[in-house]
Amino acid sequence: MNATTMMTLLRFRVKNFRSVEDSGWIEVSSIASLIGTNESGKTNLLLPLWKLNPAQDGEIQPLVDFPRKRYIDFRSMDQKPVFIEAEFRLPDELIKQIATLTGAPEKEVTIAKVQRDFDGKYQVGFPEAVPQRHVSKEEVVDLLKKTQDDIAKVPPTSQRDEELKRGVLEVLTRALDQIKSADEELNEQVLEAIQKILQEIDLEKAVKRSTIAPRFGQVVDDITDMVESITKLHPEDIPQARQLIIKNLPKFVYYSNYGNLDSEIYLPHVIENIQRTDLGSREEAKVRTLKVLFEFVKLDPEEILELGKETPIAHGRPTEQQIQETSERKKERDVLLQSAGTKLTEKFRAWWKQGEYRFKFQADGNHFRIWVSDDKRPEEIELENRSTGLQWFLSFYLIFLVESADSHAGAILLLDEPGMTLHPIAQRDLSNFFTNLSETNQLIYTTHSPFLVDPDHLDRVKAVYVGDEGTTQISSNLRAGEKNPAQTRSIYPVHAALGLSVSDTLLQGCQPIIVEGPSDQHYLSAIKNYLIGKGLITPKREMVFVPSGGVKGVSPIVALLAGAGGALPYVLLDSDASGQGMMKQLSSNLYSGAADRVIQVGDWRNIQNAEIEDLFPAELLAKILNRFYPRDLDEEFTEVVMNDQPIVPQAQKFAIESEVTLPRGWKVDVAQQVKTQLLKDKDPMKKHDLFVEAWTKLFERLQD
Repeated sequence: MNATTMMTLLRFRVKNFRSVEDSGWIEVSSIASLIGTNESGKTNLLLPLWKLNPAQDGEIQPLVDFPRKRYIDFRSMDQKPVFIEAEFRLPDELIKQIATLTGAPEKEVTIAKVQRDFDGKYQVGFPEAVPQRHVSKEEVVDLLKKTQDDIAKVPPTSQRDEELKRGVLEVLTRALDQIKSADEELNEQVLEAIQKILQEIDLEKAVKRSTIAPRFGQVVDDITDMVESITKLHPEDIPQARQLIIKNLPKFVYYSNYGNLDSEIYLPHVIENIQRTDLGSREEAKVRTLKVLFEFVKLDPEEILELGKETPIAHGRPTEQQIQETSERKKERDVLLQSAGTKLTEKFRAWWKQGEYRFKFQADGNHFRIWVSDDKRPEEIELENRSTGLQWFLSFYLIFLVESADSHAGAILLLDEPGMTLHPIAQRDLSNFFTNLSETNQLIYTTHSPFLVDPDHLDRVKAVYVGDEGTTQISSNLRAGEKNPAQTRSIYPVHAALGLSVSDTLLQGCQPIIVEGPSDQHYLSAIKNYLIGKGLITPKREMVFVPSGGVKGVSPIVALLAGAGGALPYVLLDSDASGQGMMKQLSSNLYSGAADRVIQVGDWRNIQNAEIEDLFPAELLAKILNRFYPRDLDEEFTEVVMNDQPIVPQAQKFAIESEVTLPRGWKVDVAQQVKTQLLKDKDPMKKHDLFVEAWTKLFERLQD
């Protein structure tokens, strides 16, 4: 997606929609994967996002969309509740338009929040916009006193000027008295009272050469500016700004039926069905795929049908000219079909990695057929007699490669259980295709297949499961529900994917490094890519960070990896109590002769009980953590965080003091956002050479 022209989805939240009571905020990037068992509610997280701004269909249906147990309550409400809210990063041009329109600083309108309720109404907000609503009492007192002192020193030029001076000094004294008992932050009412006192002086009656009048006029203007500043409308209160956001809201495209192609197609039906609007979902999906196929290979079904017709004969036998005309039309049709088949073969072969397939189109009267052959099966076979996986992949390829560049340009794609009929290896190819597709379209998909989980990008994965109260729950922390059997089953694909990843690691000769959990994996992967990008390290082997599921899982993972022969893998542990305990255990058992391969974070960050987060500047993490706390606190976390103490306990303590419950998986969420920021063009580590130096030494130590 072109970030300079399109709104980018950052996160979304589903409330009171079918089985979802409150999903909490779900962070997304270019790709997000919602994993879980059947009936866990994955679809119920995609559908409301689709209905935020559907490309087509997507009507709100109270009978099925209201939570069943609250249907009576919702139906009787005059104002229906919000069911979806999403935050977007705005493109630069739109930021400039909103800033100009609202008078807000650009930095305050880079993010927009859009909500939709069950009545279909939208609400738009700018969560980072915090218009000034107070002025410091000290600032106003200093302003009035300085004006008073300046005017007291000015000699009057006439009797009338003397009277003006006395009057001005008197109102300034009254204005100061007005705010003696006021709070330290002056609100609109206090400033307007001061403004009213100052306006008692009629400067129009001042003598022309008076130097008192312009000096007093300056303070009047300053107070007026303050009043205007703190009474300025919030950007979200300006209708034109809200309308501009809705106008630029990206479309959401939801797919659950991919419309596999049939091998034999009756052209008159195709031509008729393309124009119909009353088809069932299955037939509609097939018609859509056929329409895209013909557009992709630049064939017109009406032309193919017409070219195949015999020349009408009035009487008796056809003339030589009629025979020739029919022959030429059919020859042109054959050339068109051959050219189209060659084009599809070349384009599909560049993407499909499971075989060298060749496609042939054939037309016979009203019938259009698709034949397929490959190197292993050179005989041509009808498409419907080839694997379901091939049929699905061809249909999927056509829909997404063609439509995503056409009617879905810039849209956010929501795919429900894609590729479930595919062979596991083909599912891996599909996962790679998603990566390519995400360059033009953000993508969120549901799955319960481990082959559609990328173990190198677990930051994309969200676990969906049924909570104790029967509602759909979602978490970025793949360990968050380890005591919940439902979530344990839900995240099986991740465990399986990691197992496959470990096998791949061993087979391909990569260097595995065992870490405690997903957060460690995100942080260390980010550091590795950062150092390689800066040319500070050049690993001889690919370094892969294998999460063990906590310190208790370290030993089994070590046993698995050590079984492949060779040196024991490095283990990187936190320096907290559990990490120190595991280090002692490993050093006295499995690593008794290789204690140097068990490393603690505290060796590289001189902080007692240091954890993986402490390998980063506290201010970098604190800025991200601020999002978890209320915006109206007296002090932000960034203002109180201490660099010489572990940041995780500080964040937890600040949450308690702020009466906030940190969400499940918050540490993983923070790690994902740090990873994203670290690998952006704007380097957040430019002023942190000591940290980068420590990273470099750590990674040099981790290399054999």
